[in-house]
Amino acid sequence: MLARKQVGKEAGTLSDVLSRSVESPAASSLRDARAIRSDQALGAALLALIERKPLEQVTVREIAAEAGVHYATFFRHHPTKEALLDHLAAEQINRLVELTVPVLDRTDSHTAFMALCEYVHAHRALWTALLTGGAAEAMRGELRRVSREVAVERAPKASWLPVELAVNTSVSLIFETLAWWLAQPEAAVPLEHVARTLQTLLLTIQNPWLIDPQLSPS
Repeated sequence: MLARKQVGKEAGTLSDVLSRSVESPAASSLRDARAIRSDQALGAALLALIERKPLEQVTVREIAAEAGVHYATFFRHHPTKEALLDHLAAEQINRLVELTVPVLDRTDSHTAFMALCEYVHAHRALWTALLTGGAAEAMRGELRRVSREVAVERAPKASWLPVELAVNTSVSLIFETLAWWLAQPEAAVPLEHVARTLQTLLLTIQNPWLIDPQLSPS
């Protein structure tokens, strides 16, 4: 009798395990949707908080409270607040590269740089944290990697400068110019001036014969 009870108990336990492991597609989709919403809420919460104070002063508890999720939920998505910032950085880099692709085509570069500067200005707190904080070196590397992928496909065939060198130089100029701008008081340097500075610097790389005619491809 005891053996039958034990077998029944084990069977019941196995049944419970199987019922938990076999999840309907609808339940799985619902869980995934909740996870996506939670992650988006955490990202938005961090952005809102760094608008108010430096990243170093923001705590995980504050991020979770701002997002309206439990403290433990944060760690199901990201191990640290820096990891969450890195996640946001990757998204921002992709957006930044999308805005700078027209520069690689050498068509209406001023409009392209204005769009870039307007975007960074609209997300100034985030970009200040990304470019002047502890994530700066990782940002530089990721921006260089993504830019190189785009440049290989779109760079002019007759460019006087090797693609990799052109990308590294251009990324460094954009990165350092934006970092310098964001380190200034917000109204100190007009957005148009930053766009014009970037345009001048990048055009000098793309068209060096404007300075030294001996470098002309003709």
